[in-house]
Amino acid sequence: ALADPHPKWWHVSLKVQEEGAATIPIPHPGSSDTTFQLVMNLKTHTVDIATDDGEIHSLSMTEGLSSTEFGNRLLSTLRDLGITGEFERSKFENDEPRAYDPQAANNFRVILLNTAKVLEQHKAGLSGETGPIQLWPHNFDLAFEWFGTLMVSSDENGETKEHPSQINFGLAPGDSSHPEAYYYSNPWPFQESLVGRELPGGARWFTESWQGTLLSYAEIADHESGAEKLAAYFKAVYDLASPLLTA
Repeated sequence: ALADPHPKWWHVSLKVQEEGAATIPIPHPGSSDTTFQLVMNLKTHTVDIATDDGEIHSLSMTEGLSSTEFGNRLLSTLRDLGITGEFERSKFENDEPRAYDPQAANNFRVILLNTAKVLEQHKAGLSGETGPIQLWPHNFDLAFEWFGTLMVSSDENGETKEHPSQINFGLAPGDSSHPEAYYYSNPWPFQESLVGRELPGGARWFTESWQGTLLSYAEIADHESGAEKLAAYFKAVYDLASPLLTA
């Protein structure tokens, strides 16, 4: 709510780091030259409010609080630090108690770090414009986008806008379309001619509820060459789809 808005909504994403994930530096509403960050610390199992002066204020995630209770506690701590604003409570209000599994959280942290390394290496080898590697809090997808030179027109509220074609590369912890964790790489706009083209290492084209490709996390979990298999999957999708997204 307090971060400078980005047209692609990048300001709401988190950045993976050793402890877990963190917001971008957010301007302090009471000081134009001061920032703070929120850190989801999956090593200490706390949400940390880190200020410019080195102070860290921690809130435990292991107390079984509901989302509403935890959100209220976080906002109260922010107020004590002079950080106030208009916050959409509907984004977090839910009165059901939430169990927190420290071991599962730490496992997820390690998976995020390992995946981020592969994404960084893959991103570095691409030509053209790319976005940052981001963890999206709505579903905890870790992903980045490569942008093609082909522009796509769409009508938005009666106004024609152009957007660059793209391929995203990422990890999803599971959702209604595929309950188990999976990697994905989805070209947009999607070309039906791609379906059936060979993909490596157990990856497949996915068109059931969205269009793209999917590689189950189970295909590389605990595999000694897991990082190499993941990199080969991302490269294969890029090699197949990027020529179709170039003007």
